[in-house]
Amino acid sequence: MNATETLLAKSLEQPIPPEIAAMASHVRSAHDGVMAVLAYGSCLRGVATTDSLIDLYVLTRDLRGVSANALSRLGCRLIPPNVYYAECDIGGQRYRAKYAVLPMPLFAAGMTRSNPYFWARFAQPSALAFATDQEARRDVISAVASAARTMFAHARAIAPVTDPLDIWAAGFRATYATELRAEAGNRADQLVAANESYYRDLAATLAATTAQPANWGWKRASGKLWAAARLIKASFTFSGGADYLVWKIERHSGQKIAISPWQRRHPVIAGLMLLPKLLASKAVR
Repeated sequence: MNATETLLAKSLEQPIPPEIAAMASHVRSAHDGVMAVLAYGSCLRGVATTDSLIDLYVLTRDLRGVSANALSRLGCRLIPPNVYYAECDIGGQRYRAKYAVLPMPLFAAGMTRSNPYFWARFAQPSALAFATDQEARRDVISAVASAARTMFAHARAIAPVTDPLDIWAAGFRATYATELRAEAGNRADQLVAANESYYRDLAATLAATTAQPANWGWKRASGKLWAAARLIKASFTFSGGADYLVWKIERHSGQKIAISPWQRRHPVIAGLMLLPKLLASKAVR
């Protein structure tokens, strides 16, 4: 392994809270041919797992492990990943997760594509919650290293500074703007500040990386179109979506809501029915 991969291999082995490990096992059991499960996001930055969704990526051997539904598999092939919602009780406490599923080859390919959806996420710290064998572990390390290189190369081209933290922050600001829900304020700076040593050390291993100029106007426009396409697809593939909406309403308003089996089977219609309560509780804006 090169220096970047060695550093990331160590980072990926960071210990994770037992509830994240248990949730990773829970969602893994719902899919066949799982090669690896990655944890990432706010719960690795100190946000309580009882107050937020646990974010996971489930990487399968092929599309058959994504879903038993042929339409869902096609959706993942065309617009990866598929996103699902899960709940489970661990030690008498209810935990919730939003997890993405896609084959390992699609995950690896996403780290060098024009759209920053994958590489912007996995240039950030993540943890390997499960790997089926050493080959799967190496595949994950290689993909995450590609994400870091792609992100740093793009960031270098837009940041007129030399401080590595400022370079990373500039990159995250640019990639946030390609999402439908761009982060407000100084979110990119906070993200980098939460793991300063990680980003400094990672930049040191990427010192020879050549800046990669890009048309960010095009990336913003195309990124938002891809994000809209993912939302449309998710309305048909987001298993447990109605339960997720109810949780958001209860979390923000304290109002208990009961949903019917019919609403669970028709999450798009349930979402429209629950939208007024989501808005009233300020669970969405």
